[in-house]
Amino acid sequence: MCATRVQIPDGFIQEVLARADIVDIVGPYVQLKKGGANLLGLCPFHGEKSPSFTVSPAKQFYHCFGCGAHGDAIRFLMEHTGLGFLDAVRDLAGRVGMKVPEVTLSPEEQARAEAEHSQRRSITELQEGAARHYQERLKASPKAVEYLKKRGVSGVVARNFGLGYAPDGWRNLASAFADYGDPALVDAGLVITQGDDGPDQKRYDRFRDRIMFPIRSTKGEVIGFGGRVLDSGEPKYLNSPETPVFVKGRELYGLFEGRTGIRERGYALVVEGYMDVVALAQHSFTNAVATLGTACTPDHVQKLLRFTDHVVFSFDGDSAGRRAAGRALEAALPHVSDLRSFRFLFLPSEHDPDSFVRELGAEAFEQAVRDAQPLSRMLLDKARADADLSTPEGRARLLAQARPMWQLLPPVALREQILNELAEVARMEPESLQRLWGQRTGNSREHPRRQRPGEPDTSDLGDSAGAPAGEWPMRGGFGSGRPRGAAAGNGPGGLRFPAHAQGRRGIAVLGPEGQAARMLLMNAGLWQELTGMDHEALSSLPEWHGELFRWLERQITDNGPCDWPELRDKLEGEPFSQSARQLVDGADVHEPATLDSLRTLVERVRAAKQQQTNQQLLASLGRARRPGP
Repeated sequence: MCATRVQIPDGFIQEVLARADIVDIVGPYVQLKKGGANLLGLCPFHGEKSPSFTVSPAKQFYHCFGCGAHGDAIRFLMEHTGLGFLDAVRDLAGRVGMKVPEVTLSPEEQARAEAEHSQRRSITELQEGAARHYQERLKASPKAVEYLKKRGVSGVVARNFGLGYAPDGWRNLASAFADYGDPALVDAGLVITQGDDGPDQKRYDRFRDRIMFPIRSTKGEVIGFGGRVLDSGEPKYLNSPETPVFVKGRELYGLFEGRTGIRERGYALVVEGYMDVVALAQHSFTNAVATLGTACTPDHVQKLLRFTDHVVFSFDGDSAGRRAAGRALEAALPHVSDLRSFRFLFLPSEHDPDSFVRELGAEAFEQAVRDAQPLSRMLLDKARADADLSTPEGRARLLAQARPMWQLLPPVALREQILNELAEVARMEPESLQRLWGQRTGNSREHPRRQRPGEPDTSDLGDSAGAPAGEWPMRGGFGSGRPRGAAAGNGPGGLRFPAHAQGRRGIAVLGPEGQAARMLLMNAGLWQELTGMDHEALSSLPEWHGELFRWLERQITDNGPCDWPELRDKLEGEPFSQSARQLVDGADVHEPATLDSLRTLVERVRAAKQQQTNQQLLASLGRARRPGP
């Protein structure tokens, strides 16, 4: 069974949202002006010069006609501050004087939870104290200040990033903390010990004679440090070790400081060094972040996609930079969609972003960003490596090197475009390459089922609005789960489908939201692989589909992924229990339960929902502007 600490009843979130005013939540971040029944402002999620961001006090949601950002107060806190769902609920609840309910734990669970929470809080507090200490030491060190000035770093930028200095010496932190022997200093990675516990054990500072770069979480808490030598010593950069609050493969330096810049410029710029981030900020590129001495990971990409749909990776042009770019490409491929872009910028071998922008200027760097390679070109170039395209053997090598990367792509239009280009370079017909790789492209299922003799034909069930044949065109918005003209009774959620519209074993053909719900109920772990935007698209659906997705998010946030039998038990008493169970129990499932297929469904949900929302809001704004009688 899954352990539970925090439990959010269905009605609690609605009560929190009812007590909060979205204008008060958005107002501190966006300058809003009256515009009819709504408030207007510049969108905080993408750079724009004329306002397309609206906040509806009556409906308590925000919407941007430019980038499509949409949601309630909780979603705004998640997308603008980077909070997770549970933290955003807690934040909003605290603003309106409410507390998220907690359940009773066993003594063992309570002790373990309290110990973990206490350790995390202790580590964070120690890191904050060390950051203050290092900042004070920077002010007192002419050598460190002069080093930053030579690197072109102003006092304002140094203060914005909280830069500091760890003086030379073995035990300087002894003046910052009352108990230098506190084991928590070791847990936090600030102090190193040698030898066994006892009077002969040696303790000394991890960071000595280094410029210190505090690494902050998306909530702004200091969770670790990077330290750079002032001379030519080694290692050039030294990072904090991993702790319960700091995992290098998940964190990005400068993301907290760069959130606003990412939205204003419309993209995130990923570089390799701390000084690259600081130097770029000095030249108004406040949208740069850096990995922490590790290769770019899928977790890094997913975290960035909570803030933007456009990412530019910047690497040195040498062989090491090319290898790093290849790893970033592999991390980005599973997250590709037709509405996102990933580009790759390679600087001359004698430059990194820091030296480039200082020597050649911001305009030259801006032009380099505009000239960055798109992901498709990067993939093709990587596939061409060491392949002699003038020979059949070389073209076969190209395809062999391309296939693992191509298979990482979700089934979106770009995937088929890349396959067509690969086929052209390899002097093959696309259909031949499809057969060779044994897969269909686009949104087709990998193993389509042929209609059996005597089985009802559902191929004509699409409509003029563009719903694919065999899927239900929705009436009255998403969440209804009902085909046009169907009576209520025997389908999911008590809906009755006409006999001619039922597929094999009497299971009704589902729309994309129903297919996504069924897939996630049977494979709950896939939820954690989706982005925050994906979560919003599903959780904001009306009626029981949206309730089910919000319930599922709370279950996974609180308890971690559970298998279907356990989720089925937890559904007991929920208003959508019967609908959810009918989606899964006895279902004849043909679609593959993969992350790629799930993302395809979410994209279809988002596209249709966005079109419907725009139409509704345009109609609403038109009525608000129409003069009264």
